[in-house]
Order: sequence, then structure tokens, then C-alpha cells
Amino acid sequence: MADRVILHVDQNSFYASVEMLRYPALRDVPCAVAGDPVNRHGIILAKNHIAKNAGVKTAETIWEAKQKCPDLILVPPDYARYLYYSRLARKMYCEYTDRVEPFGIDECWLDLTGCPRDDGLDVAEELRRRVKEELGLTVSIGVSWNKIYAKLGSDLRKPDAVTAITRDNYLDVVYPLPVEDLIYVGRATAHKLRRIGVRTIGQLAALGPTYLRSVFGVVGLNLHAFATGLDETPVAETERENTVKSVGNSLTTHHDLYTEQEIKAVTYMLSESVTSRLRDAGMAARTIQISMRDYQLYNFERQAPLPFPTQLCSEIAPAATELILEHFERGQKIRSLGVRACNLIPISRLKQQSYLAREVKREAMLRLEETIDDLRGRYGGLSVRRGISLVDRTLTEHDIKRENVIHPVGFFGP
Repeated sequence: MADRVILHVDQNSFYASVEMLRYPALRDVPCAVAGDPVNRHGIILAKNHIAKNAGVKTAETIWEAKQKCPDLILVPPDYARYLYYSRLARKMYCEYTDRVEPFGIDECWLDLTGCPRDDGLDVAEELRRRVKEELGLTVSIGVSWNKIYAKLGSDLRKPDAVTAITRDNYLDVVYPLPVEDLIYVGRATAHKLRRIGVRTIGQLAALGPTYLRSVFGVVGLNLHAFATGLDETPVAETERENTVKSVGNSLTTHHDLYTEQEIKAVTYMLSESVTSRLRDAGMAARTIQISMRDYQLYNFERQAPLPFPTQLCSEIAPAATELILEHFERGQKIRSLGVRACNLIPISRLKQQSYLAREVKREAMLRLEETIDDLRGRYGGLSVRRGISLVDRTLTEHDIKRENVIHPVGFFGP
């Protein structure tokens, strides 16, 4: 039986690369996409290669990064824009195969087995060129006969590179690598492996499945399969149903929420993010769930069924707001809010021609919200805004007074 042809495509420094595309001057300076310390999210989300060479690391705090790189330019994240470029890339991948499995917003596996074009290296080089020419971004691509080694290949050479791990070279390429380089081998598992003398993937493979199962249980069998290239996990089909179980977003606000109007403003902002992602996933929600945390860090969640499945902000936001306000006590100080769409079904199940006035209105609203998605993807998350979001801009947009922070001109106001 012939080997599969698997690609793993990883968009290089994705968030930072999108920002450098928008602000070309950032290409020549150390920059990073980071949460807002004023809004209690002060970590590095992505960095460019100049910042990386200065020692800046993803997930470290902003103050740690600044100690290493005092001139670091910080850019607030614009998730709508990142989703827009992610969609464009996935649409491109789908031209080659119907088996495209996302792994986060910036990574995908592609299975070319049995496709008209199944030369992995040839397709990988073409994709690398097309992403650069058509999107202005770069990718690293791994090519192998299994998902694990394809992922390893995309990590080996960055940026803008293709790496093949084959039956002929995997012993030389893969086995000397640190065991932590294997996907799903986290810090705790790596620590346990080091305790039994395993530091490289080759050493892990040499232990054999029987011994690894005695130490790690069933997980040990997976570790052996990952290390030796025996993993046969399929690449999911692009339109496979129920891949997404729920879609949610939460926010710890710039200041505690005191009023119903403030709660409504934040709830609508969260609902817009949730429904945009629902539309991107081709799903509709049948249940809405909210979460709240007050200033004493007391948490609770509530959920309620929706009248009918939906992916419209104009329907989910009012339902979420009503559910929150049912449990909001006057004088209570809310520190964070969350909105989650649950009990999802594919939107394809809902497509039916209807001339009822309500359904015609819903279709028009869907077209409007999809247009807004596209505008935000092209021109920034704040290019189109609801009036309720202007109640208190510190709640619904990033702080603009910090030094070394770039904002899209004209989107944030004075």
C-alpha cells in the first residue's frame, strides 16, 4: 500500500506578519502583537523575527519582553483581520484537496493522497509561492507520510521554507530532535520522559510500545506511534460536520462593570466575535451560554435554549444580554463576561427557501452581517461598529495612550 501524502502548512509569525503587511514600517523594527496590560492581558501573542532574535518569546509577559528588547513596538491584536487572512489561505488550500484540517488559526494539515496532484513537494513549493504572492505572507510547509512528521517538518525550517521528511531520511532528521518537538508532548510528559533518560525522539522510539505502555498507559502507545512515524490519524475532511462543538469568547474588562448599559455594550461586542466565528465555521447555535465573574472572583455560568438555530448577532446578543441581566444584581461589580454558542448544527441543515416575512428579514440580516465580517477583515475590527460600543470606549477598544503601540488611523477616534 502506498504511503499517504500529508502536508502541514504553518503561517510564519502569523499575527505579526499580518500587522507588518498592514504597517510595512514594522518590518525593519522589533515588533510584537500583545495583549493590553491595562486591560489585564499583558503577554506576547506573536513577534517578528527581529524581536525573536532579540530574545522575545511568545507567551512571556510584556515587561519581560521589554527588558530584553527596550525598543520593542507593541501592536494590539485584531482577530477579525487574522481570521480574514486565515480564511483566504484555507480557501487556497482547498483548491488542492477536500481534506484540509485546521490546527489553530494559522496551521493546517492537507492530505493529497489520491488527488489529481499528489506530488507533495511540488504542491508545497507552489503553495509557498502563492501565499507569498497572493496574500503577502510566508509559510513553512512540512511534507511527509503522516501528520506528526509533517508537523515536525514545518517546524524545522522557518520562515518561507519546505521540508520533506521521508522514509529515507527520517532516522537522520527526526530521531536526533528533542522529544519536546513532538506534537502533544507537553512539559509534564517531557519531564517524565527525562526522568527515565529519554531526551530525544530516537531514544523514545527505542523504548518500544510495551515498555511505554507500562509507564504511560495507553498514552505510551501514542507516543511510540508519534516517534516512529506509525501514526495513521486521518486528516479530517474540510466540511466534516460537528468538528466545532461550541464557539465562545470572554473578556476581562478595563474596569469593573456597574451598569446594565456597560454590560450590554460588552455583551454585544463578544456576541459579534462569536457569531462571526460561527459563520466562518458554517455552524448555527441552538443554545446560548453566558459566564460572569465579579470583583470578588465569584464565577457562575448559565445557559438557555434559543428559539431557533442561529448565527446572527442580532439574535444571539439580545438573548445573551437578557440571560446576563436576569442574574445581575444592582450594585454588583462585574470583572469579566463570557458568551458561548453551544449545541451547534451545520448551517447546511437549515438552508431552505422561505418567503415568510420573518425568514426574508433574517436572510437580509445574514447578508448584512457577512458584509460586515468582510469589511472588518479588510479594514480592521473597528472599521464598522455598533452604536452601543461607543458607550464607553475603554470597554470596547484597546487603550490608545500607551507608548509604542500602533493603532489603525481613523478607527479608534481621538
